[in-house]
Amino acid sequence: MDFRRYLVEAGTGIDLHGEDATKAAQRAVKDAISHSSMVGLSQLFKIKSFSEIEEALMVDVTIAAPDPEKVNGEAVLSTLPEGKMRINVVKGGLKFPADSTKEEAKTHSIVMVNAIIVVLVDVDLLPRR
Repeated sequence: MDFRRYLVEAGTGIDLHGEDATKAAQRAVKDAISHSSMVGLSQLFKIKSFSEIEEALMVDVTIAAPDPEKVNGEAVLSTLPEGKMRINVVKGGLKFPADSTKEEAKTHSIVMVNAIIVVLVDVDLLPRR
C-alpha cells in the first residue's frame, strides 16, 4: 500500500439540546465533507469504474470531543459516502456551560465537536496515466 494524502478538511458539529456527542460528531463530519469535492482523481489515474476508486480510498477521521468515550465511532463513520474508513476519537471540543460560566449566562447543555478528515489514495491500486 502506498497511501498519498489527497484531501484534508475540517468541520464542526454541535448538539444544542441533549449533549449528544455522537450526533455532534456526525454533524462535524458532514460539515467537513460538505466543503470538499474529490474532483480530479479520474484525470490523474486510469479509473475504469467507481469500485476502483472505492477500493483505493481510505478516509481517516479524527474527532475531538469533550468526552471521547461518549462518541459512537461506527455511527460517525456511517455518515461517510465512500471508501475504507478509520476513526480516532480524542479529547477536545467544548461543553457548555463550563464550570466557570457566570450563572446568568448558563443555559441547557451544549456540546461542540470538531472533525478533521484526511482522504488518502492508495496509488498502487490506481494505474497512472
